[in-house]
Amino acid sequence: MAVVYTLLVLFLAVFVAGFILLVMGAINFDFSNSEIPPGVNQPVKLRIIHIILISRAVVGKILENIGICSQVSFVRYIQGRKTLGVDPKLFIKDLWFEKVPVRIYQPKVPSASQRRGVMFFHGGGWVFGSLETHEKLCRSIARESESVVVSVGYRLAPENKYPAAYEDCLNATIHFMKNVEHYGVDPARIIVCGDSAGGNLVAAVSQTLAGGSDLPKLRAQILIYPGLQAVDFNLPSYQQNQGVPLLIRKHAAFFALQYLNGDALHMQEVLEGSHIPPDMRLKYRKWVSPDNIPEKFKVRGYKPHKPREFKAEVFERVKRLCEPNLCPLLAEDAVVQQLPESFILTCEYDVLRDDGLLYKKRLEDNGVRVTWYHLEDGFHGIIGLYDYRGLTFPAGKRGLDRIVKFIKGL
Repeated sequence: MAVVYTLLVLFLAVFVAGFILLVMGAINFDFSNSEIPPGVNQPVKLRIIHIILISRAVVGKILENIGICSQVSFVRYIQGRKTLGVDPKLFIKDLWFEKVPVRIYQPKVPSASQRRGVMFFHGGGWVFGSLETHEKLCRSIARESESVVVSVGYRLAPENKYPAAYEDCLNATIHFMKNVEHYGVDPARIIVCGDSAGGNLVAAVSQTLAGGSDLPKLRAQILIYPGLQAVDFNLPSYQQNQGVPLLIRKHAAFFALQYLNGDALHMQEVLEGSHIPPDMRLKYRKWVSPDNIPEKFKVRGYKPHKPREFKAEVFERVKRLCEPNLCPLLAEDAVVQQLPESFILTCEYDVLRDDGLLYKKRLEDNGVRVTWYHLEDGFHGIIGLYDYRGLTFPAGKRGLDRIVKFIKGL
């Protein structure tokens, strides 16, 4: 008995020591590899969240190295453990639209007319995220806007490379459009909405459906800090916010390459800009250029970047990054002109800020009505922190309230 007790104490001591080392390492990594600008409110909270995420990733890597599971699988498992239980104001049901898993949220309160329908595509860099990670957000949108919300559980990278996620979101949306009468939804008020990588998928799906005549027209698209291009990772927002959690510059390129090829072998070349031929870069400059960013967004610092020498072998490997279904900012004007009314939310301290600003300009230049909301104290992922235990950010709630207001006005 004494031996068992001694072993138990030893095990606990090793566990506690390992936990302390893990946390200390995560804290050191956070302070060494990230920066939180003075304009971010409650910076301590953001650091705590970032340290938690780093610790989770480190544990996942340890488990991967000893052969228990992959780092990605571990992080997804931890993310998906949240359970919210029954919602007294919503009917919630898991379904399949074609071969795509979805979760539908329908308000219980009676409605005198058909409701709006919101297709929601979650963020997570096409690698993470699920029906569970965005459960609370989808519930809030459904309750507060009194809309039917359909959350799409699209296939994730790196197991499922581009265009898997796009195809799942498109197919689920088309299925919903063809069957809206089953859910009490007005076919003239169907909206697509998503955050981060989900915002990318929203733009791609909207462009594909634009101009079609055999389906209802989308009423609106809602893009929440979307990633819309992989041509230039040196725009002002990438320079200014390259180390700001919850999405740092190199991870933005990493996720895009994971989605594209299932690996990130050429991440450095993509970050440096040597993956785009000079003639294509010249063509895209009319759409992806710091010249199209208002000067007030450059005051925190910006140095014009000269791309490194073009590498043809890298381009051959990543050339599909230039397809509009992956980088919607590169769509032709004829497509953009047919897009529905749009809402774009950007955050000042977000590497993807300028993607949203550039798309806003493209839409407006092509006659599309745009409602733009900018969180001056926001950072990437803040909408998901509108109600996050003791680590809530009021700016996230402000952003969510604006999204709900836009939906209710449609």
